[in-house]
Amino acid sequence: MLFNSIDFVVFYIVVTTLYFACPYKFRWIVLLAASCYFYMDFVPVYIFILGFTIIIDYFAGIFIERATEPRHRKMLLAASLVANIGVLAVFKYFNFINLNIDILLTKFNYHNPIPYLSILLPIGLSFHTFQAMSYTIEVYRGNQRAEKHFGIYSLYVMFYPQLVAGPIERPQNILHQIHSKHPFNYDLMVSGLKMMLWGYFKKLVIADRLAIFVSLVYNHPKSYNGTVVLIASIFFAIQIYCDFSGYTDIAIGCAKTMGFDLMKNFNRPYFAINIRDFWRRWHISLSTWFRDYLYKPLGGNQVSHGRQYLILFFVFLLSGIWHGANYTYLIWGALHGLYLIIYLIIKPCLPGKSQNAFGAALMRTGNILVTFTIVTFAWIFFRANSVTDAFILIRNLRSVGARPIYGAGTNSLLHSLIPIIILFMVEYKTEYLPQKFNFFTSPNTVVRWGSVMLLIFLILFLGVFDGPRFIYFQF
Repeated sequence: MLFNSIDFVVFYIVVTTLYFACPYKFRWIVLLAASCYFYMDFVPVYIFILGFTIIIDYFAGIFIERATEPRHRKMLLAASLVANIGVLAVFKYFNFINLNIDILLTKFNYHNPIPYLSILLPIGLSFHTFQAMSYTIEVYRGNQRAEKHFGIYSLYVMFYPQLVAGPIERPQNILHQIHSKHPFNYDLMVSGLKMMLWGYFKKLVIADRLAIFVSLVYNHPKSYNGTVVLIASIFFAIQIYCDFSGYTDIAIGCAKTMGFDLMKNFNRPYFAINIRDFWRRWHISLSTWFRDYLYKPLGGNQVSHGRQYLILFFVFLLSGIWHGANYTYLIWGALHGLYLIIYLIIKPCLPGKSQNAFGAALMRTGNILVTFTIVTFAWIFFRANSVTDAFILIRNLRSVGARPIYGAGTNSLLHSLIPIIILFMVEYKTEYLPQKFNFFTSPNTVVRWGSVMLLIFLILFLGVFDGPRFIYFQF
């Protein structure tokens, strides 16, 4: 079930009403049943895959907590991780690995006897796999007590607002909230609905409208050059941000209306002043997952610089392949790994903060533009349909002139400019003037509700209601 559908609006109203109408002790049942229905709306049979990993991780957590021998605890944790990674490998990477084996054997005139699997990737598999693994790892580390209630644990993995595209939650944040009582709170309800509205604005008005223009160029890389490719690449950077952060806003807002507090997943990433700052702001739940469960255990910044750089590059390669079984994602991850390594190497040589206000603002603006430029360049590989297409687009960037764009692409471009300006005005104000005038929480009733009505107007008249599903659903 897509967030940007009428079905979900009806679903959300019914589930939220039932949630508050039920006694506290039955609310987990309402949410678990709703989450199962929500997930089964995509491919019903895939609920059994979630059920398989849920059963394994539930018992693994209990047995890890009970085990006294370190060796037994490690074996139980390993069994849990192998089960989760194994499911991910079969559904997401089997055919990719098999294809590369096929290519390798063909070079030596051998036939690959391994057949390809004709299966669809379960939606959001990477997200709930990582969330499930964080549970058993935290129980193993002693940071989380094993959840004895099977239904509550199942809801931790399947909580529908963040089930298919995050945020990737930690058990310490969400499990105790599932156990807690959440009385109806008018302020939380209003705040959550406003956040959902902002998410829909980002998705329907900006991301889905930009998608028309971006797809036109990226699906025909040989047909466009120069300025057109540059605009399409910048627009994709904005599209993927609004698409993914829009989903996150809807998810967090949806959970908030029921009293749940999900972690922040985006923090105005295009205001980042360097690549490390970008990764502190972009997809925070994933970047911190890799930091806490891979980067630090491998040594992190407690080892020599050379080894630290190798670890960083390895982590970003895995981050790239986490997004999809394609070399385009692998190159995207490698680029970000190289960006961060280069930044760490040159950081001691970079100028310090300017004492002059104008100089500081100028330096900050320059840093933001440089960071946005290299991030946007990497997005070319992320969005391109193949590595070959990506290099064609990059080559075309160097050419002069641009082929005119007709039809839907032009309308998409023109109708997106005002919403994009609104987006960055709001983010600029939030980033640099947090204590000043606020549109959506202004004490002035006219301003507060005027801002809300403006968003509704833009969604109704500029929103693309037959647009693509959320980009990160495929991961």
